[in-house]
Amino acid sequence: MRVCNSARPVERARPVDENPSTSPPCIAAGRPLKFNQAVDNFRRGDIFNHMVEQSEARLDVVFRALGDPTRRAMLERLATGEHTVTELAAPYRMSLAAASKHIQNLERAGLVKRTVRGRIHYVRIDPRPLSKAEAWLRDYERLWDVRLERLAELLRHPDNT
Repeated sequence: MRVCNSARPVERARPVDENPSTSPPCIAAGRPLKFNQAVDNFRRGDIFNHMVEQSEARLDVVFRALGDPTRRAMLERLATGEHTVTELAAPYRMSLAAASKHIQNLERAGLVKRTVRGRIHYVRIDPRPLSKAEAWLRDYERLWDVRLERLAELLRHPDNT
C-alpha cells in the first residue's frame, strides 16, 4: 500500500468512490491511502488517560462495595482474621447464597480474597484497595480542613460580630 504524499494534508480518509473533486489528490488519482486511524481520525475529546479511567473505575467499585452495611460489617469481622462464609453469614438472617453474593461484591472490588479448601470457603481481607480509597479521601479531607479553618478565622474576626 502506498502512502499519500500530496502537498495538501489529508484530514480524513474517504472511500475511493467519492467525488474526486472533493477528495485529496492521492485519492482522486485512484491511489490507495495508508493512514494511522488513531492519528488521522482525531476528534477532540477522544483522548483518555486510561490509567486514570481504570483507577477511578476501581475506586467506584470499592466505594460501591463499601456502600452496603452488611458488607462493611463483614469487612470489620475479617479485620480480625480469616473467616469461613458460614461464619460471616452467621450474624445475619441470610442464606449462605446471599452471603456469598455479598462476598463476591467484595471480591470484585478487590477487598477480600477467597480460598477453597475442600468444601469450605475461607475469606480474608486485602487492605490494598482500602488504602487507595483512603488516599483519595485524604486529599478531600485536606481541602475541607483548609476551608473550615478559613471559615473559623472569619468567624473569630471582630468585624463579623
